Amino acid sequence: MSDAALRLKGIEKTYHSGDTAVPVLRGADLVLEPGEVVALVAPSGAGKSTLLHIAGLLDTPDAGTVEIAGKDMTGRPDAMRTAARRRDIGFVYQFHHLLPEFTAAENIVLPQRANGIAAPRAQARAAELLDAVGLAERASHRPAQLSGGEAQRVAFCRAMANAPRVLLADEPTGNLDPATSAQVFEVLLALARDTGLAALIATHNLDLAARMDRRLRLDRGQLTVG
Repeated sequence: MSDAALRLKGIEKTYHSGDTAVPVLRGADLVLEPGEVVALVAPSGAGKSTLLHIAGLLDTPDAGTVEIAGKDMTGRPDAMRTAARRRDIGFVYQFHHLLPEFTAAENIVLPQRANGIAAPRAQARAAELLDAVGLAERASHRPAQLSGGEAQRVAFCRAMANAPRVLLADEPTGNLDPATSAQVFEVLLALARDTGLAALIATHNLDLAARMDRRLRLDRGQLTVG
């Protein structure tokens, strides 16, 4: 049996405000297999962004372990965690956060160059991804020249640039109208299916959540089948 793309075991996280302790995650467990697209449904303030940040090695849990492709990343040095993020994890947020001074293609090339990929190969990869999401003709456009849906598709391409094992998305269609949201989701789903990518997608959109392989709910700090 192959290693899970992402495995969270007993994740706990508590924030402190003065003398007050606010438990957010209380022993959350998750197994995400390659090629699986899973919805994470939770109300605002339930801790889904915290969970995604811990899964993506941007934050550390108070207890529990985070495994990427069978490798325990808990307590690893910052340099090792950074390398794992660049190599194995892609992020997409509600707002695209594209760099405004660069073109769509350049925004996809940059994370590859940061990962040590030569410019010609990075440019070819950017062109391939943009073509896959129907934006080949927009490669030279800057973010301000793109629609919201186009910019978010570029953001997906940027997240996929280094061929990660895991995609973590926090309300990736939350800033889009329903029709555009559905279109962008179809692109994400196709990319995941074609590449074997494992995706964990936090969303309030129950229609989109119902189209994923599984739906999980974050309830009182634990993950349950939703």
